[in-house]
Amino acid sequence: MWRGGATAASAARALRSRLIPDTSHHPATALAPIASPRSSSSSSSSSAPTIAAAVPAVAEATAAAAAVSRQAGSVSDALRHYGRCYFELSKARLSALVVATSGAGYVLGSGNMVDIAGLCCTCAGTMMVAASANTLNQVFEIKNDAKMKRTMRRPLPSGRISPAHAAMWATSVGVAGTALLAWKANGLAAGLAASNLILYAFVYTPLKQIHPVNTWVGAVVGAIPPLLGWAAASSELSLNAMILPAALYYWQIPHFMALAYLCRNDYLAGGYRMFSFADPTGKRTAWVSLRNCLYMLPLGFFAYNWGLTSEWFSLEASLLTLGLTIGALSFVLEPTPKTARRMFYGSLLYLPAFMAGLLLHRLPNEQKEHNVTQTSEITGILYGAEQQDEERARQKREDRKPSRIHSRPPVAYASVAPFPFLPVPIYVSTQGHEL
Repeated sequence: MWRGGATAASAARALRSRLIPDTSHHPATALAPIASPRSSSSSSSSSAPTIAAAVPAVAEATAAAAAVSRQAGSVSDALRHYGRCYFELSKARLSALVVATSGAGYVLGSGNMVDIAGLCCTCAGTMMVAASANTLNQVFEIKNDAKMKRTMRRPLPSGRISPAHAAMWATSVGVAGTALLAWKANGLAAGLAASNLILYAFVYTPLKQIHPVNTWVGAVVGAIPPLLGWAAASSELSLNAMILPAALYYWQIPHFMALAYLCRNDYLAGGYRMFSFADPTGKRTAWVSLRNCLYMLPLGFFAYNWGLTSEWFSLEASLLTLGLTIGALSFVLEPTPKTARRMFYGSLLYLPAFMAGLLLHRLPNEQKEHNVTQTSEITGILYGAEQQDEERARQKREDRKPSRIHSRPPVAYASVAPFPFLPVPIYVSTQGHEL
């Protein structure tokens, strides 16, 4: 009896599976209405080929969409990867500081009005040249960077990008930046940019492994960008253009001396020859820093005396430099990592404050205004001469034209004046007009 009940139950399940399709195996027909037993036999033969033909098309479309998604994801990942590598190779933060000094030089070298388009082009060209120089610096120092803790994770030592790729990137942006400065600024600015790139990549970089004088050569490299900006704005260099470059030159010495003292073990492991290596006590390093801070004290007065800024900047610059000098003096009295770090952070605050004061209290470049005025006068003279020449030519053309005024015959005038009581005779011209 139990066997017969099981047989009946299995038969019922088979009939149910024929009438109601399984939704887990056929999800596409899960919501379809249940067909009657009569119609199911007739419709199953027509719907089965349609479903069988649709399934491969859906699978093919899904596979294509997945392939496109994978390709887009790989392109996005590649762009993100190389963008990050270019950012690190260019040392974007350091390059931004270089651009800031170049932009400040452009504003200082301008007259009453600052050409915003010219300023933007100068900053863009400076950024590209600085990125090229920083990239070449890392290309030449792959082995040294791999030995230092703070640089071993850079793109080249870590193997995230090849040296050939980095060299191509540096060449491309360097040439593009120099060409942009030559096109939108002038040849003087482009020449300063190219010379600074060569000085940084091919003189300062190898000199770091040869002699401690590399610090002073690097200070020259840092002083050129404001000159570049001034030249781009005024097309020339004058004495008052040297204020910001001098400040940058002297500022870099205590700034880098403090950094070299704090990281001398790392620099020693990298194979670099720094001034602090031959100074185990730190006294000489501290004295060099103090001496260069003292050199910066009269710069505010020179800026006012040479007509670059108002008298207020003289006071503000003196106070700023005095604060940095006190930090260097504390480093001299107690050459420890603590005082060196304090002087380093003080130098980071000094430079933006000094440049902000220069821009806030700047006076228009008188030489630039004189050049503009002289150019306008010359243009006016030339324009006036052209106008006079055109007037003479027009007068000559008028003189050459035949006169259109026909004088009346003398008999008419003679009949009127001596004999006013007689009627005026009528004269008929040869053209048939009465006068």
